[in-house]
Amino acid sequence: MDQRNIKLFADILGNENYVKKAIEKNTRRQSMLNSLLSQKCLPVDGWSDEDIKWLLDELSCMDMNNQQGQIGVGEREGRIASKLVYQRHFGFSHGIGRSGDIAENQPKAIGSSLLYKLANKLVLSSLKIAGISKKAVGDCIIFPMATGLTLSFCMQLIKSQNVSAKYVIWPRIDQKSCFKAIIGAGLQPVIIENLIEGDEIRTDIDSIEKKIIELGANNIACIYTTTSCFAPRVPDRLVQVSTICKNYNIPHLVNNAYGVQSTRCLGLLSEACTKGRVDYFVQSTDKNYMVPVGGSIIASPSLEKIEKLTIGIYKRTKLFEPLSTDERNQATLSNLRKKKDESMIGPMLYLRNVSGARSVNPSPSRTIEGYNFQNWCQHINFYFPESSKNIELVRLKSIENDLNNLSISGGEKTLAKATSYLNVAVAIGFKEEDIDLFIEKLISVLDQIY
Repeated sequence: MDQRNIKLFADILGNENYVKKAIEKNTRRQSMLNSLLSQKCLPVDGWSDEDIKWLLDELSCMDMNNQQGQIGVGEREGRIASKLVYQRHFGFSHGIGRSGDIAENQPKAIGSSLLYKLANKLVLSSLKIAGISKKAVGDCIIFPMATGLTLSFCMQLIKSQNVSAKYVIWPRIDQKSCFKAIIGAGLQPVIIENLIEGDEIRTDIDSIEKKIIELGANNIACIYTTTSCFAPRVPDRLVQVSTICKNYNIPHLVNNAYGVQSTRCLGLLSEACTKGRVDYFVQSTDKNYMVPVGGSIIASPSLEKIEKLTIGIYKRTKLFEPLSTDERNQATLSNLRKKKDESMIGPMLYLRNVSGARSVNPSPSRTIEGYNFQNWCQHINFYFPESSKNIELVRLKSIENDLNNLSISGGEKTLAKATSYLNVAVAIGFKEEDIDLFIEKLISVLDQIY
């Protein structure tokens, strides 16, 4: 509302002070918007849903399909048949970008273009608030694609800058979309088996460097690492890998799908960007920002690398401690060794309204896109926590093709089986009261299984 209308309202009422008092809410909103647009970062005090809806309505009115008297004679004019769909999208119908450039302004949709560019600025602000260093994130961009497809897109861009390169060195992580991202980019995965240290699965740095020497650095499109993952696999050794990438001039792509909610993951990324080479790191919107599935964020220390793309937490830490130290939680790798039917733990929890718990058991090999993975979902061929302490694993000749059964030498030879385990996570959005209920249900299930 401009000053002219305020004066006209005052003339009708006969009292200008009444009008000024009545429009205080509008004045406050204009001040909030002014701060948001000038600072381009998340406000200290979050906006209410009502205020956000007001801004969305204001921006939506800027798009051509929502302007009065507009006559669209093109082949795509943003017409929406269903009023329900129109309301759900606040009248935005033109999408983002233009002619293959996702960051290009759309002349028919100025409001949509403003919203997208503002969202990118706010996400950049959120990454810095979460703990990533300024040097590690020169810029970022939101992509309307799930994480796996976005990772594949990054690989395609990297490949275009070195067309002779065809290999992606990838420390193994047993998630299909991570692996299929390589295949989808038209590249050939070189799978690096992980190491066991204590009860953790860690990156085999020596094997990565040996493979670089064997294949030739110029033939490697990128090294593709992972931060947060299902335990017992821990984040890859990003700092060491980034140093290798810098020394051999090999691009480095990081799958940081879950990592924004983890100060540890962001700390590793920050250090890797400072000491070595990181080209892109990709995070999932639904896993970190509690929104529906279907988006991702590509970030890079280099503003130039983000431009090339456009052309073509405290509460969680508090909750982890009571979950892991609750005296009723007696689940450990040692006391679950004597099993009955461990495969039923996950389904039994699911039937008790516990979702997301993963009962991971030794399994037959899984073949994906022609590549064979022993004990799929365990991130390693043979998971046996004690195996790293003065014990050597030797494949039995009689079952040479079965990595589920190994002999252990280091004394008397015995037959070993890969270890099963239960994986649960404290992710963003988890509530403290959920811990008590989960522990009760877990104990109930374990009492029946063991």
